[in-house]
Amino acid sequence: MRSRGRIDVLGEDDHDDPILSVVNLIDVFLVVIGVLLIVIVENPLNPFRHDEVVVVKNPGRPDMEMIVKEGETLTHYASSGEIGEGQGIRAGITYRLEDGSLIYVPESAGKEGR
Repeated sequence: MRSRGRIDVLGEDDHDDPILSVVNLIDVFLVVIGVLLIVIVENPLNPFRHDEVVVVKNPGRPDMEMIVKEGETLTHYASSGEIGEGQGIRAGITYRLEDGSLIYVPESAGKEGR
């Protein structure tokens, strides 16, 4: 079948077929699902990973929260006094460099805190 000097492979009736649009939408949804699966796998709090991860939300603010993942266990700490409360000894010194980064220098195990 020829129309306007070229070969029409699909035929004139196939140009108006709504199922072709549905097939294109299914392809788009498959790509979106693939991207979402990659995002879930790369998430540090993914329940299928066995890494140890610490996530700090709103650092330095009064509403700071900390989520600690050890294996399959998640522990949530809020800034309501659960973190950093109690007695202890000095474990080391932290220095802030000019670029804003922090360096922690642990004290030797033989010395006691002051």
